[in-house]
Amino acid sequence: MTGLASTMISHPEKVLFPDDGITKGELAAYYETVAPLMLPQVRNRPVTMERYPSGIGKPGFMQKDVSKGFPDWLQRMEVPKKGGVVHHALITDERSLLWVANQNCITPHVACSRVPDLYTPDVCVFDLDPSVDDAEGLRAATLLVRDVLEELGLPSWVKTSGSKGYHIVVPLDGSIGFDEVFVFAFDVGRLLVQRDPQRLTQEFLKADRGDRIFVDTGRNGYGATFAAPYAVRPKPGAPVSAPCAWDEIERGEALPQTFNLRNLPARLESTGDLWAEMRRRGRSLRRPADRLKKVLGPDASPAFEAMQDRFGRRLGARKAT
Repeated sequence: MTGLASTMISHPEKVLFPDDGITKGELAAYYETVAPLMLPQVRNRPVTMERYPSGIGKPGFMQKDVSKGFPDWLQRMEVPKKGGVVHHALITDERSLLWVANQNCITPHVACSRVPDLYTPDVCVFDLDPSVDDAEGLRAATLLVRDVLEELGLPSWVKTSGSKGYHIVVPLDGSIGFDEVFVFAFDVGRLLVQRDPQRLTQEFLKADRGDRIFVDTGRNGYGATFAAPYAVRPKPGAPVSAPCAWDEIERGEALPQTFNLRNLPARLESTGDLWAEMRRRGRSLRRPADRLKKVLGPDASPAFEAMQDRFGRRLGARKAT
């Protein structure tokens, strides 16, 4: 452990991954290494910390609020919730990223929006969660998501979840709020299930999914989060939620846990930042929503119709100002 991490991390010898001997210091050194690529993806997003003070062999917990006992220099954001507010930490630079790691936070989970535009997401996330181990079926489903989004006029980027599936991410231009994005994503999920009902489902309860892959669009709701790009996951081997290329998915080279804390830094030396262009490619959902309505026809949900109506009104108001 060198650089800033060597001065910030307490008890670097603490073992967080007992089966692999990975310490807190090694976790911090990893985050210090990937910081140049990770920070553009997570900067100013409200953070929920998945903490394991005794390592992943013992239960961990999620922590959102950082209102007490935290350094004055750490930037925070008051996020409204039912009955009050939550003071979320913000990762703004390498120091704040390492501070999060020093809390024995293995996985930082982030919102789909950034401060100060808290209510307008700049990404839309599709999380594929398989029920059984079927690499070929998962690969086909992931490529179907990409192809359907392309059909709607939306470019997408993909990353391994570091768990069982993949996250497919669409950059947005920040012109609409969470409600509209949530409904749009849900109805894209409806279309995906129509296209491949034997493989895909939107059933929330695991008991109702059978062997199908859950198309989880709930990451797009206000207050929801997803595992940050380059985040380590609390599983044996310290797998990473790693950005990858679509051709790696096509060839079956990037499985959900292919990349980990120990092998990803070397990979990045050759691949560079695979998501470098994503933030400059944010799209409006206006035309994709029109296309989706035509494809779904009478199967479009009533909420989708209401979303389109509100979306149109917002655009009109925006043009009038």
